[in-house]
Amino acid sequence: MLKVEDQIRKLAALTSVVLMATAEALAQENQARPTRRVVVSIPDRKLAVMESSRVVKIFSTAVGAPESPSPSGVFQIVNSIPDPTWYTKGKIVAPGPSNPLGPHWLGLNLKGYGIHGTSNPNSIGHNASHGCIRLRNNDIRELAKMVQIGDPVELHAERTSETEQIFGQAVVATQAAAQATAPAGVGAAQ
Repeated sequence: MLKVEDQIRKLAALTSVVLMATAEALAQENQARPTRRVVVSIPDRKLAVMESSRVVKIFSTAVGAPESPSPSGVFQIVNSIPDPTWYTKGKIVAPGPSNPLGPHWLGLNLKGYGIHGTSNPNSIGHNASHGCIRLRNNDIRELAKMVQIGDPVELHAERTSETEQIFGQAVVATQAAAQATAPAGVGAAQ
């Protein structure tokens, strides 16, 4: 029989091998997914998921109302909570259709702010939130699968050359499509 000390040494060696293999697997998993960042243009009410300089997906959003504007700056996703409970001024709203946060919350490192779904899908495309970035419920579910904790989130209060490049063509294409489908005389300059 092995001495207790020999058994401890073998167990320690085995543990270190397992830990190294786990660390290597996690490192490979993190390398498998390119670094992503979220870019939000508050004036365009659009959110883009970016890999390097490539747009992966663009979502329409609701942003802060004039009396409660969305903050600007660079933040990080600090939590990802499916089926969140909403707490406000002594009121608690459980997960479900009447929950203003919708089916998912992506919290930012600015307390009280995040990206979430909504119980009011008609608010998308408007300045209607209390400062958070709202998405349609199916869109927040999709976004939550695309990003991870630690990913940067850039909230731009004004258009920049980068947001113009990311969202500019989407806005032009949307306007052109709206004019193409509008009845004669609607949308034309007067």
